[in-house]
Amino acid sequence: EGVAGLGEVLHPPSTALLPQASPLARSFQLDYEGDCFRKDGAPFRYISGSIHYARVPRPAWKDRLLKMYMSGLSAVQVYIPWNYHELLPGVYDFAGDRDVEAFLDLTAELGLLVILRPGPYICAEWEMGGLPAWLLWKPDIVLRSSDPAYLAAVDSWLHVLLPKIKPRLYQHGGNIISVQVENEYGSYYACDYGYLRHLLGSFRALLGSEVLLFTTDGTRAEELRCGTLQGLYATVDFGPGSNVTKAFGAQRQVEPRGPLVNSEYYTGWLDYWGGAHASTSSALVAQGLEDMLRLGASVNMQVTSWYMFHGGTNFAYWSGADFKDQYKPVTTSYDYDAPLSEAGDPTEKLFAIRTVISKFQPLPAGPMPPATPKYAYGRVALQKVSACHKGCATPAWHCPAAPRPSLSLQYADLLDVLDVLSPWEPIQSQFPLTFEAIKQTHGFVLYRTQLPRDVLAPAVLSAPPHSICDRGYVMLQNEYQGTLERDRQVALRVTGRAGDMLDVLLENMGRISFGTNISDFKGLKGNLSLDSSPLRNWLIYPLAIDTAIQQGWPHTAPPKSSSRGRAGPAFYTGTFETPGIAWDTFVNFPRWSKGQLWINGFNLGRYWPCRGPQQTLFVPSSVLHVGHPNNITVLELEGAPPTPSLLFLDRPLFNRTLSCSTAATE
Repeated sequence: EGVAGLGEVLHPPSTALLPQASPLARSFQLDYEGDCFRKDGAPFRYISGSIHYARVPRPAWKDRLLKMYMSGLSAVQVYIPWNYHELLPGVYDFAGDRDVEAFLDLTAELGLLVILRPGPYICAEWEMGGLPAWLLWKPDIVLRSSDPAYLAAVDSWLHVLLPKIKPRLYQHGGNIISVQVENEYGSYYACDYGYLRHLLGSFRALLGSEVLLFTTDGTRAEELRCGTLQGLYATVDFGPGSNVTKAFGAQRQVEPRGPLVNSEYYTGWLDYWGGAHASTSSALVAQGLEDMLRLGASVNMQVTSWYMFHGGTNFAYWSGADFKDQYKPVTTSYDYDAPLSEAGDPTEKLFAIRTVISKFQPLPAGPMPPATPKYAYGRVALQKVSACHKGCATPAWHCPAAPRPSLSLQYADLLDVLDVLSPWEPIQSQFPLTFEAIKQTHGFVLYRTQLPRDVLAPAVLSAPPHSICDRGYVMLQNEYQGTLERDRQVALRVTGRAGDMLDVLLENMGRISFGTNISDFKGLKGNLSLDSSPLRNWLIYPLAIDTAIQQGWPHTAPPKSSSRGRAGPAFYTGTFETPGIAWDTFVNFPRWSKGQLWINGFNLGRYWPCRGPQQTLFVPSSVLHVGHPNNITVLELEGAPPTPSLLFLDRPLFNRTLSCSTAATE
């Protein structure tokens, strides 16, 4: 009912077939007879690129957008991740890096049009595809469907978000020319037309009848069958190497007339931890673009199966995951071999694209802004301070024996500071509870119990299949035993005495962002067993690590060195000063294992050099201080090297995978 079938000729409501606008009216419409868009009554074709404000620090927004404008793009495509703004039910954050209105106003200031993709689901390799994890507090909720609980949460969100968008629509004097409803819904199992109709009604009620609403789907018949709906203009996505005529032929099956639109042109691909760094030939991307422009199609530059022109970074815990036979978490870097690199630098691919665009339309006058300056600040040793470093009155790198830039020391094993990281009473439960059951969204939860009997001969500590979500760091009597990992290592051998304390630190590596498994519960989803005998009586500690670090811990706490070894979860801290400048940099983790990095309280994301391919984390200049120390905090989860140090470089390292066995065991 009301569904755009593959053989059905679509015609929009009569209000969409509007006469040519008067010169003073602002309009952006579909012209079905001319197979084009009309902007203010004149035929119009856009070339756009995707950028995610949530993956770019606010001080860098203008630099990235200006480079996109100077590349010849007429528009940018922007996702709005719901979970980035509604952190808890009814608790909203639109400040600082989350000020989407300021970002949209900046695009208008620079003369860029906007194609807005507000979801509510966006995919984007973003944590849970942009859906808030608190939706899973209702365990049986059916996401992306007509489930009343889901629709109530969606409606509440849209009533907050869309009124911010409406005044910025092109028809109202703004620069937003079109708005996508949902995202690649045809790839989702539910195929719930009632859900799409509900969204269409909500978007129309909150944005008005004039705004152009559209969908985006792949080119397979079943995707277009479930992802399209009358009243929403159907567009497709595909990448370099595709048969352009065949791909647009799929769009013509559901939209016999109207503009040809590739909403997601893949100029690269995503990276998974443990895979190779993805790259796509600049020549292939440029040739595909030229083929489409010769067909007269509007094109949106993409880097993955749904973007990018500039990828940016999955700071903190925002990277998502895929499930392809097994769980595949996405790297912290969202570089994606994009035309603008992770640090915002123009690449060979950008100039190849720019050359193609110049064949079809004039480029903006003036040069392309240069790459942002980078600085290799050098090695920071994470060790106790030497006498010179303690007594030196000048900045540390001027000390004759000091490393450049400066010093640090181990703070403590994670188990030693539970009172700081989890200052409330632990949750008691006979069996483990998920993150969602205890209302923990991201990060880490510690599960603690005791051995019920003496284990003199090695016994198997094991978890049911698919119940470790996503990595569990096991300690027995404060000694690190090894790691349990989703779809990989699910058992360890242990020995101990009755009453010995067993701790399992569970890490959420990012919720699945695409496909049927987006209801991705985290933590221990099943009980651990000792030689097939279930363990009971758990204490569960939700850890608020980021809150503690943002409040100054551990740099404001009295330093202390651990009495135990370097294996297992531990914090390392340090400071360094910049030599009078704060430039972008990249931090390398020589012989570290896996963990999380904060500088000045800003969570830069996950590092995992022994799994790769990403070896460095991007540190934007806006994170750094000039004139006073920069505080480094590292949470190493498996084991730091014998002489811990970080190395600040002026370029990233990708496409390398190191051995995981060299850090803690040497």
